[in-house]
Amino acid sequence: MKKLVLALAASTLLSTAALAEDIKIGVFLGFTGPIESMVAQMGPGAELAIKEVSDSGALLDGVKVEAVRGDTTCVDAAAATATAERLVTTDKVKAIVGGDCSGVTGAALQNVARPNGIVMISPSATSPGLSTAEDDGLFFRTAPSDARQGEIVRDILTEKGIKTIALTYTNNDYGKGLAESIQKNFEAAGGKVTISAAHEDGKGDYSAEVGALAQAGGEVLVVAGYLDQGGKGIIQAALDTGAFSTFYLPDGMVGDALPKAIGAGLNGSYGANPGTDSPGAATFQEMAKAAGFDGTGAFSAESYDAAALILLAMQAAGSTESAKLKDKVMDVANAPGEKIYPGELAKALKILKDGGEIDYVGASAVELVGPGESAGNYREIEIKDGGISVVKYR
Repeated sequence: MKKLVLALAASTLLSTAALAEDIKIGVFLGFTGPIESMVAQMGPGAELAIKEVSDSGALLDGVKVEAVRGDTTCVDAAAATATAERLVTTDKVKAIVGGDCSGVTGAALQNVARPNGIVMISPSATSPGLSTAEDDGLFFRTAPSDARQGEIVRDILTEKGIKTIALTYTNNDYGKGLAESIQKNFEAAGGKVTISAAHEDGKGDYSAEVGALAQAGGEVLVVAGYLDQGGKGIIQAALDTGAFSTFYLPDGMVGDALPKAIGAGLNGSYGANPGTDSPGAATFQEMAKAAGFDGTGAFSAESYDAAALILLAMQAAGSTESAKLKDKVMDVANAPGEKIYPGELAKALKILKDGGEIDYVGASAVELVGPGESAGNYREIEIKDGGISVVKYR
């Protein structure tokens, strides 16, 4: 009997030791590229949740967690795939926060995550095509689909009495999907899209593109692009030529870097990006400020929530392996259970360890629907006095 007890004790210790090994989570975002200024707040958002859990010592009997960054570039699918491969095969990450832009996210999902059985939770990939992508139950997102964003754009424009718009979009999965959603919703509401034209990122001169947009006309130019790249170039060229004076800014265009770059010419323009005025958002912004980054930055709250959901799902599954945690993401994200906000991850881990249930609300009022994506909360913004002002939440 004594030998049996000792054997069982040794087995328990070995099991605990195995669980307590340090693990890595990939933070797979465009640290360079056309949304670099936005990602500067997103990366720290994800890492804040990872640090909170690791410091708590409450994950699976003391597992420590390390964030490992990987650059998607936002636009280069081959480079993003290579980076994702490195995260999985060399760094041995257990799951991935990311990607960020839709095209590189889809490429990494199909070429790396699915073959290796790795969970990805994106904070910002919004293409409607990702809703129906084959994912083996491995892909989730804390950002809403652009199918929802198209409805928001329609609502804001029609409430302002806009009847005609010109539309330009970055020539990739994100831009195409968003442009299609905007046009479908705006025209269904009785509006007219005078032109829907793609633009390429990385050009030094957008006068030809702006000339075509100006010829088609419209009360507002909707720029479904990137704030550090072609979208910014289109706006500057439109202002320089007097083609348009008012712009609608979807989520990829919302960031402090844009009004700083454009200046007073952007005043009076408006748009929207995912956001909420929930209690969790306010708490997260305070935590972010203390950590040295801007918690109001686009998708920074969603990045915190993506990392938190991965780690909470691990606790619910009793395992750090993606094959097991993938089945718990929806459970920890939604009711029933005790509501959990930023700064309460240790509390949530204890509840789960004790067999209880949680409803993770987080920093962005997360509610996962359908294929594991956010139902969608948006903040309407306007550019005023050279900065971004929040008008209201939707």
